[in-house]
Amino acid sequence: MPGTDERPTSMSTTGSEDASSDAESSDRCNSITSASDFDFSRQSFTSDCSSSKHSSPSSSPPKTITLDDVMSSARDLSNLTLAHEIIVNRDFHVEQPHLPQNSLEKQVKDIVHKAFWDSLESELNDDPPEYEHAIKLLEEIREILLSFLSPGANRLRTQILEVLDMDLIRQQADKEAVDIQGLASYIVTIMGKLCAPVRDDEVKKLCENPDNVVSMFKEIFRVLDLMKMDMVNFTIQSLRPDLQRQSVEYERAKFQSIVEKTPSALDHTTEWIKSSLEEVLFSMPTVEQPNGHGKVGKALPSPLLVFNSGFIRILTWDYHKSPLPETLMTDEVRLRELQRRLQLLKAVASVLLIVYSAIGGPISGLPALAERLKRMASVLLEGMHRPDFNLSEALGNVSGQICCELNKSLTERNYPALPPELQVTLKGQISSITQENNPIRSLVEGRVQQYFRVLLATPNSHVNPPPTPGGLALIQPELTSLAVTFVSLVNFNKQVYSPFYMMILKTLLFSNAAPPPAATAPQDPSIQNPVNSN
Repeated sequence: MPGTDERPTSMSTTGSEDASSDAESSDRCNSITSASDFDFSRQSFTSDCSSSKHSSPSSSPPKTITLDDVMSSARDLSNLTLAHEIIVNRDFHVEQPHLPQNSLEKQVKDIVHKAFWDSLESELNDDPPEYEHAIKLLEEIREILLSFLSPGANRLRTQILEVLDMDLIRQQADKEAVDIQGLASYIVTIMGKLCAPVRDDEVKKLCENPDNVVSMFKEIFRVLDLMKMDMVNFTIQSLRPDLQRQSVEYERAKFQSIVEKTPSALDHTTEWIKSSLEEVLFSMPTVEQPNGHGKVGKALPSPLLVFNSGFIRILTWDYHKSPLPETLMTDEVRLRELQRRLQLLKAVASVLLIVYSAIGGPISGLPALAERLKRMASVLLEGMHRPDFNLSEALGNVSGQICCELNKSLTERNYPALPPELQVTLKGQISSITQENNPIRSLVEGRVQQYFRVLLATPNSHVNPPPTPGGLALIQPELTSLAVTFVSLVNFNKQVYSPFYMMILKTLLFSNAAPPPAATAPQDPSIQNPVNSN
């Protein structure tokens, strides 16, 4: 932390997990997985995955769980979540809590604070004045100022302890000789030395009304709270490079600690991998088994294929029916947002595909028109992930607006306007994408998944993304951006949790129990209903 000559010079400005934040972290995440995307894609199922004390998960968790274990696991999970957020979100920072205006918490806080400041004012106005509350204030301020100092700021530390010597101030209070205004001015001077440049104006304003000591101390505490947030964010920025260098080992070690204390810590992850394995086995052809005397069976799928299929399922995950795998919980906010954006993009792609298939040549080769139609559909369908969103009504509005825009474009270029019967057909086709088995919707969903699968299986796909499949060209920039963000998250997740995934997959395939059934295709409601999925 900065001392007298070490002032934090820059602070984060937003805490949102936006596309730019994810894109900025993608290079680092993908650089970790550079050579072959994923080391365990070349490992045999019978090889030893461990290369260090943290690289292979423990397979023998404790049989009983104590309250201490639960609390320790909760702390580990909290630390893991915080560290992961700092690593992957370059905009992450701490902000002052803003309580709702009419909330009970804010009302209680305001009442308590008012009572304290009223008591302080009453004591200082007594004759002779009382200093009980003032001394408590000064003592708290002293501790806050000392917490801002770096370990090497010994001279300033000594000076603060000398000026804000509580024993001496109490003696002065007994003799009614406390210089409250002088102490307040000294505190403001020290705050000016320790604050970030962004707080300079706030500190200068503290001296504008030196005669009203109570108001001055109120403002001192307000600015000190801001400085504490600045210091926390400065510390986060300082820690980020070290955390990034050790991110994989650190997160894996923290999660290993949770697994050792909580036997059920991988239950949802196991179910997720099992479902993915069933899906892959179902799609694999039967082969004759070596030395099997003509017997046939399923070939063993590669780990990479199984895990990539699992990650594709996350794109349409139903969060209302099943919690995420434990290994993905630190990215839940990002994955939910990515799913919402992808859901909107697929709906827009379906609308555009219907429009361009129905009209064709007269509107082809006009990028400005395509952009207007895309923007129009995106705006009207924004929020479609919400349970209270009326998708049928929104699609009706989309089709009406699109027909108006198309007629305007056609007539401006001396083409006839759309016939009424074609407009009715167009509106009906657009409205029908709410149906689960709509062919356009199914086509778009399948090609989007195909594109994401290709990116996951292609090394360095974030550097040179492959072209989008046919029918998705109009949404290529947005789709590529989402896909690169997703691949970045997946690659980093694989690096951290691959030993756990391999352990689970080996257990599913080679335990004494029968392998997962693959007689029927696994059902995934979110894949069957991609437009309305959450």
